Amino acid sequence: MSDDEGGGEEYLFKIVIIGDSAVGKSNLLSRYARNEFNPHSKATIGVEFQTQSLEIDGKEVKAQIWDTAGQERFRAVTSAYYRGAVGALVVYDISRRTTFDSVGRWLDELKTHSDTTVARMLVGNKCDLETIRDVSVEDGKSLAEEQELFFMETSALDSTNVDEAFEIVIREIYNNVSRKVLNSETYKAELSVNRVSLTKTETDGSKQTSSFSCCSR
Repeated sequence: MSDDEGGGEEYLFKIVIIGDSAVGKSNLLSRYARNEFNPHSKATIGVEFQTQSLEIDGKEVKAQIWDTAGQERFRAVTSAYYRGAVGALVVYDISRRTTFDSVGRWLDELKTHSDTTVARMLVGNKCDLETIRDVSVEDGKSLAEEQELFFMETSALDSTNVDEAFEIVIREIYNNVSRKVLNSETYKAELSVNRVSLTKTETDGSKQTSSFSCCSR
């Protein structure tokens, strides 16, 4: 996706952050985009977004990151914003099991409303709350492997793995786009988009696996 409006960006990717209310979606975005954390942030109503740029392979990639509201009464409003998304962070709170149990529903909703291959990251947020953990790292990894997702535990409060989570998704989107271009020019219809594995990616010739977790407290 080229950005023809100038500014130097050669790619513009839309990423959505989804998950139940109060799992920390807005603070993840504000920590990544502005290095800010608001302990008293209110629930998002509708949709907000931030833009971030990242250089990959000498090209400037611009990510437009959308923070979708997690509350049930806003789902009908925000469903339209899945369209065109090529990346998603599916977030749960490690201290609230119910938010982890909702991940499957969010993945189904993403599949229903997205219209292209989506690089997906399962994010267990609030890993600073180790003393009241309700979802184990192993449970997160197991679900990620089952659903072919990247996985990482983060803390918007202390910045643990926040940049890494977003940048892995952005780089995977870039890799997916690069593969499509390569395939269309060299293999035409021989390779299908379904061959792209979202559980691992090749970066600088080395294999990067999907399992990540925050350091133990």
